[in-house]
Amino acid sequence: MDGQVVRRHGTLLAVTALAATLVLTGCGAGDDSGSKDAAGSAAEAPAKAGVAGEAGEANRDTAADAAGAAGAGAPDLRVDQRAIIYTGTMRVQVDDVDAAARETTAVATRAGGFIGGDQRRSAGVDAVAELQLRVPAPKFAGVVEEIAKLGRQQSREIDTQDVTEETVDLDARITSQRARVDSARRLLGRATSITDLVSLENELGRREADLASLEAKKRRLADLTALSTITVSLAGPAAKAAEEKAETGFLVGLRGGWKAFVASLTVLLTVLGALLPWLVALGVPLAVLLVVLRRRRKVPALVGPVSAPPPVPAARSAP
Repeated sequence: MDGQVVRRHGTLLAVTALAATLVLTGCGAGDDSGSKDAAGSAAEAPAKAGVAGEAGEANRDTAADAAGAAGAGAPDLRVDQRAIIYTGTMRVQVDDVDAAARETTAVATRAGGFIGGDQRRSAGVDAVAELQLRVPAPKFAGVVEEIAKLGRQQSREIDTQDVTEETVDLDARITSQRARVDSARRLLGRATSITDLVSLENELGRREADLASLEAKKRRLADLTALSTITVSLAGPAAKAAEEKAETGFLVGLRGGWKAFVASLTVLLTVLGALLPWLVALGVPLAVLLVVLRRRRKVPALVGPVSAPPPVPAARSAP
């Protein structure tokens, strides 16, 4: 009995130990596999993140390319990318016209521009100077404001002209015309007869002339857009104001008619004054001559006795 009990206890202990070993082994394996899975996931995360980042960048690049392709034909609405011609006209009353003209020239020079024209009339307090400035387009507004501060601004007029489409059209036409010129030159190089040679030379000359004309227009537009034009009138304190606007109405017409009448009368009196010396020099001798001739034509009458006619004898009657 005691031996059987001992064996049973031993078997139970062995089974319990085996079960514990199996449980511990399974837990370790589970922990190892979990650790390996965690480590693998941790290792794969950056890779997946990198792949996702690359995919995102690729998607962004694709979207950007698509947006660029979609907007390639759309007009660029940014002001700094457009071709705009600025022109300005202003009149400023100053105390010293010559000093203001020198300062205006200095303002244009500091802005990177130059003086395109300089006309001056009269002198002193009623002097007037007209300067034409060419300044870079980005400095246009600043130059106008500096000149306005030289005295009392009487008038200002700013005009802008957007020639972006015209510039783009000229670029396209120039590119096309250059291709036509190159084609004509290639054909001219392969000409085999005098007739073809002359015809191709004439055609090449026409195409080159058209290309030169288009390029000249492009240079003109580039000059106008790169350098803005400002016409400045500097007037002295006593200078007359700018020309008044045209007026209409009865009184305006009456004033105009009276001025015309006075002007015509002045012209008539001027002509008479010019003819008066000739009338005096020629008219007086002519008048004297006419008087003398008229007196010679008159014959003086002879005064004497008048005799009575003889009596007429009476006629006798028959017996």
